[in-house]
Amino acid sequence: RRLPSPAGEKPLLLVLAIGETTRAANWGLNGYARQTTPQLAARDVINYPQVTSCGTNTATSLPCMFSGMTRESYDARQARSRESLLNVLQRTGIRVLWRENQSGCKGVCDGVEEQILSTRADPVLCRDGECFDEILLQGLDREVRPAADRVVVLHLTGLHGPAYYRRYPPEFRRFTPTCDTSRLADCSREQIVNTYDNGVLYTDHVVAKTIDFLQSRAATYRTALIYVSDHGESLGEKGIYLHSIPWAIAPAVQKEVPMVLWTGGGLALDRACLQQRSMRPASHDHLFHTVLGLTGVRTGLYDPALDLSAGCAAR
Repeated sequence: RRLPSPAGEKPLLLVLAIGETTRAANWGLNGYARQTTPQLAARDVINYPQVTSCGTNTATSLPCMFSGMTRESYDARQARSRESLLNVLQRTGIRVLWRENQSGCKGVCDGVEEQILSTRADPVLCRDGECFDEILLQGLDREVRPAADRVVVLHLTGLHGPAYYRRYPPEFRRFTPTCDTSRLADCSREQIVNTYDNGVLYTDHVVAKTIDFLQSRAATYRTALIYVSDHGESLGEKGIYLHSIPWAIAPAVQKEVPMVLWTGGGLALDRACLQQRSMRPASHDHLFHTVLGLTGVRTGLYDPALDLSAGCAAR
């Protein structure tokens, strides 16, 4: 059920930007030596510097973070047999849209509208059967008309490796020299890290551009955005590359991910309270309950202790 809304309140537009393979260690807002998130730094976001993922690969993390189960209690078979967060939201009358620029939603979007954008033939944003993540914003203005309570999920291709050099347009090739091949063994670690950081810069740009889109809809909607990556990545530390090492023995860089929250006009939340809460450790466990909190949806599973907005209502 949804909590009652005040008379005359504008509908809600919440965007969930789900990143791919972006690690917290290279996230500028977390104090990385390079400022890889300059655009988000200029947009007054709440950054969460201590966030852990549910898994070390997309196939585990994506269903887990939308399941309502914690990482400790997560069971893939049980997750496949129950409604995801998106089904729960849709059941209460919220219009849900999943926009895909990756390898699929892993069952999370079953039963809700899905748009596959990774196969578009855009001459600027797409090449060789792949699209840059800005494709996820193409036509989004049409999808949010007419005004109604909506949740839109943008599934980014992010930093999907090993072809990091293919994840950003040429104008984001700012750290050089780069590794312009999928054969990481042919590159130095400096080249690999430079290429990866260019991809982080582009992810920063895409998320910031999404915030700008939401701000342009402030007259019609109450707006908010959550960005979180599905898992991290190894970039040669101790000779390890990529990801998917079992959780129990995986290095921290594969499990520590960036997350930000942005709220626009109309959401009565106290920023100082949100900022204070962001300093505590968080995880993918919080996504399910925070989205329920922001959308005013209540279920028997809702746990305010895992809602990052709980207790932060503006007075």
